[in-house]
This record gives sequence, C-alpha cells and structure tokens, in this order.
Amino acid sequence: MQWDAYFCRMRRKNKRQVFENVEVVDAGAKGKTIGKAPDGRVIFLTNTVPGDVVDVQTTKKRKAYFEGIATAFHSYSDKRVEPHCEHFGVCGGCKWQDMGYEHQLFYKQQEIENNLKRIGHLELPETTPILGSEKQYFYRNKMEFSFSDSRWMTLDEIKSDEEITDRDALGFHIPGMWDKILDIKKCHLQQDPSNAIRLDTRDFAIKNGLTFFNPRHQHGELRSLMIRTASTGELMVMIQFHDDNKVNRELILNHLKETFPEITSLLYVINQKQNDTIYDQEIICFAGRNHIFEEMEGLKFKINAKSFYQTNSAQAYELYKLTREFADLKGNELVYDLYTGTGTIAQFVSKKAKKVVGIESVPEAIEDAKANAERNKIDNVDFFVGDMRNVFNENFIQTHGTPDVIITDPPRVGMHKDVVQQILNIAPEKVVYVSCNSATQARDLELMKHAYQVIKVQPVDMFPQTHHVENIVLLKKL
Repeated sequence: MQWDAYFCRMRRKNKRQVFENVEVVDAGAKGKTIGKAPDGRVIFLTNTVPGDVVDVQTTKKRKAYFEGIATAFHSYSDKRVEPHCEHFGVCGGCKWQDMGYEHQLFYKQQEIENNLKRIGHLELPETTPILGSEKQYFYRNKMEFSFSDSRWMTLDEIKSDEEITDRDALGFHIPGMWDKILDIKKCHLQQDPSNAIRLDTRDFAIKNGLTFFNPRHQHGELRSLMIRTASTGELMVMIQFHDDNKVNRELILNHLKETFPEITSLLYVINQKQNDTIYDQEIICFAGRNHIFEEMEGLKFKINAKSFYQTNSAQAYELYKLTREFADLKGNELVYDLYTGTGTIAQFVSKKAKKVVGIESVPEAIEDAKANAERNKIDNVDFFVGDMRNVFNENFIQTHGTPDVIITDPPRVGMHKDVVQQILNIAPEKVVYVSCNSATQARDLELMKHAYQVIKVQPVDMFPQTHHVENIVLLKKL
C-alpha cells in the first residue's frame, strides 16, 4: 500500500515508462538495486532485491539511466527474507531489511572493492572478508526521533470518510518529506528501554496537552527526542523543546525522571532555530549527570549530548582493534590521529605507541578527549582543536614532530585535498585510513597511489539492515 501512496504524492512532469519482466541483477550505491532497460540503460530501483523479476514504472529519466519502482513481481529472489519491522517500506531506515544478512555483507564488500578499483583506480590485494556484526538488530547506541503535529497518514486513512483526529507523531521523517513524520510503534534498532521511553513520552504528552512541533509554521513545544544507551548500562535522554513553556517542560521531564529511574542523564534544550542541530545550543541538565560513560578494554569514555561516538558500540570495538592491528605499533612510534573526535582511537592505540597526537575541529570533542585521557591515566596523548586544513600544517609538524604512522578517520566527505597533500609531504611509513564512505576514501587514495601501496583492505559492517559500511585500508610508503 505504501507504494500507492508514493505514486499519489509524485508529481512528475516527465513521461513515465513501463518495462516488463525486468530482472534485478545487482545492488548499487546508496542501497539501490539495479536492473536493465530494453535499450541497455541501467534502472535504479528502490523496492527490490537482486534476483527479483519485476515490472518497473520509471520515476526519472536521464541520458544514461532510469530511476523507477517495481509495480508487480513475477518472481521473488531467493535472497529475500521477511522484514522484522512493521514499518518497513515506509520508514526511511533499514532499507535492506528484506535481504538476508549474508547477502547484505556480500553487496557491501562488492561496493567497497568496486569503489576502490573504479574510482581510485587502485591495485588491491586480496580483500579480507567483511566482518559482520554479531547483533543484526538492536545494535545502535543513539537514536533521534522527531515530534510532529501532522503525522504521515496511510492511503487508507486519506481515502477514509472518517475524521482523523490523532495527528501527533513521534518517529522518523518520511524519505523526501521533510515535514512529515511516521509515528513509530516499535523500532528494531535500539535496545530497551528505548521503545518504552519513546512511546511513554508520546502518550504522556498527548494526554497532558503538550503540543507537538509543526516544522512549516515553527511552533509547538516538543521538537525532538534523543536516547543514548551505553554498553555500561547507562542511559541518556534529551528532549528538544521549541516553545519555552516551563510548566509543561518540567511536567514531562519530571514524569520521565519518575517513570524511568534508570535514566543516568536527563537533559533538555530550548531550540528556536529553523533546524534541529544542537551543536550551537546550550544543553541543560535536568536530572542526574550531564554525561554517560562508554567503556572499552578498561578505558572509559565520557559521552555528552554533543559527543560523536560510533553508534554500534560492539562493532566499534572490533573496528578499533583492527585499526590498531593495521598500525602494528612497536612502542617507539609517534602517531597522528586525524579527525580524532573524542579521542577514542587515539587512546585505544596509545599503549602501543610512544606518543599520539589527535586533531579535531569540534572544541567540545577535544575537551572530552582531554578529560577522557586524564580519567584513563593516559599521559602520552595530546589533543588539539581546529580545522584540519589550517592546523595540520608545517608549523604544527615542526612543533609536535614528524609522525611515523598516521591514522585518519574523516567524515563522509573524506579528506580535503590539502590534507591529503600534507600527508604526502610528511610521508609517514604507514597510513591507516578508516572510512564510512568508500567512494570518498577511493578518491583520496587515488591522490596517494604514486607514493603508497595498498597492503590491506578490511570492510567492517557497523550498520546491519542498511547499505552503509565502514572500511579500513592500510597504506605503506613505496
């Protein structure tokens, strides 16, 4: 039914075409699957699994490809499984939930190898098989949900003659619909008590007349809900309010405090900007601490509302172990950790290094990194804040020393070309490149291939049921 709704909201000027009996042959970038039109052009699909045979209605036509939706299924792929979640197909997350996990891993590894070869034009060693996640559901330690006073309605509701009165929602944005929120009954991504807290917050707010946010008109009290769960058992809950109503704010926060005494950190923020980002906002602690702790190999990491921490704690441990293994430190090396965040990788490898220098652009992250190092009694790490392009320069190298090993874990956009050039200028013996986007990783590595050889490639699946995947590459100087 959701695809009928999709077509109802589509307003395309270009003429749609229908292709019959199209075999879905592969999975491509951004989780889309691939078929072939009769003229040989690629069709990118959003609701199929490789191996399906379908009829396709196009939604977009370009010179080299089509985009489309399967409208009828002649046969189903043997790679298919029954999705766990009742919201699958409408919710924008977990888009590979209808594909068996072993097949998800296959296509993730294939995408990484294709990107490194086709974008980076790299000669690869035999790639180590992707490391799958032991937990395939309930693995995320952070979730953010949005409130809305105009929830997404099903086609049946739209067609119904009955008056729809329950329009409030707490859940996720509908893909491509920035002002419509799908009301989530159960999410399979975060462990308990995440679902209980979300549902209780929604029900209490409705019962007590708190208003849900309207993004078009920028009014309403409740804007968003963030829940962080730590491997230590600690729990953070933060509500983002738009309208500043002290009575109602304290009413719902006191309710959460009393109903869920296991909450370690209960926070709120009043955000009256046009967007939900909190990095320029004041976070106020209502009850408990203003932070929680994660733990890894005896190291404790302080996590506040603005902190970046890998969202799959168990796989983060595996990722960091592999990163340390790739660096193969002997104890006398100076290591630079670029884009260090809260310094988790830097501290994780520090006991194997002579010294580690971490660089990060977010001041709060560096404050946390320094505090974490002090708490963990690590005295061979130094952290510095600033834009990587500006801080990571010749003066910095002269002051802090020439690194023997560089570990870099940039955001999805990859490294700026000036940062890549600076790595080439420094010419460390080894570079360990951790990436959540193998396309930008491949682009950066192509700029380095005249000076470095790819020795190892190790994909790590941090995000089951999605197309996202991390990748580690070890480079050695030629």
